[in-house]
Amino acid sequence: MLESLLIVAQQVGVLFMLMAIGFACNKAKLLTEVSVKGMVNVLILIVTPCLIVHSFQAHAFKPDLLVGLGWAFAFSFLSPLLGMLAAALTMRRADRLQSSVLKTSIVFSNAGFMGIPLEHALLGEDGVFYGVAYVVVFNLLFWSWGLVTFCGSLKDVRLRTLFLNPGSIGVAVGLPFFLFSWKLPEFAGRPVAMMADLNTPLAMIIIGFNLANAKFGPVLRLPEAYVVGFLRLVALPALFLAAVYGLHRAGVSFDSKMAVAITIAASAPVAALTSMFAVRYARDVSLSVGLVSGTTLLSILTMPPVVGCAMWLFGV
Repeated sequence: MLESLLIVAQQVGVLFMLMAIGFACNKAKLLTEVSVKGMVNVLILIVTPCLIVHSFQAHAFKPDLLVGLGWAFAFSFLSPLLGMLAAALTMRRADRLQSSVLKTSIVFSNAGFMGIPLEHALLGEDGVFYGVAYVVVFNLLFWSWGLVTFCGSLKDVRLRTLFLNPGSIGVAVGLPFFLFSWKLPEFAGRPVAMMADLNTPLAMIIIGFNLANAKFGPVLRLPEAYVVGFLRLVALPALFLAAVYGLHRAGVSFDSKMAVAITIAASAPVAALTSMFAVRYARDVSLSVGLVSGTTLLSILTMPPVVGCAMWLFGV
């Protein structure tokens, strides 16, 4: 158990060192809001699909991998569903402008920016292969339940947005490579792999840059924010891990790496997309930024024990 904890802590520490570079770039004025916005677009629209395609084409088809991917999708729904229940029970009396921010902060983790880099560091390509499932489910639920939570109506939900996003497109392109054991030719495969390698440093630098702009006053003054932090970083990841391990002990067979990969995604801090939605729908932006930044900082303390426990329980 201690060995697993130290391994995770070391990898989380590496990610935070990369965040420190982004923080320093902000303070030294080496990066601006405009340049970072461009980096975000590159990360979401180019790097993420390349990462998914590279992960799928790096695996030759095996029936057990396909079964594992199916379980990954199932568990990826379990985590946010637990969050939705917790949000409904704890945020019924929240202020109208804050309610949507608080609820989505409970439900959605930073599975793409924070989860995938850690999955890759700890589990290699297998971790990314399974972690992609969580990202796809994240997009489906954020652009449906999350959108309704922010705007209060189903009329803004678009099927095109649900299914034509970088994560879904990456899976649509990459999945045939896995199913038919195809490989990209060198002139295409090498650039895709190089773009995929940008995911971790680029994501962490962006997070670090945004941390430098964070204001924690609105968060520290709001009691509900403490509830959100506890649920997102401690209670829900622990409950999710207990449920998955309970199934394992009951004799349900699934890949141990898959279980750890989805636990990593489920234990990540508040999703950055929460802040973007808060801006778009005129909700409490300062609260959303504070929650994203605050839980990101606290995750250096909470993710190692949760993920280390998962690795120990599943023998990874």
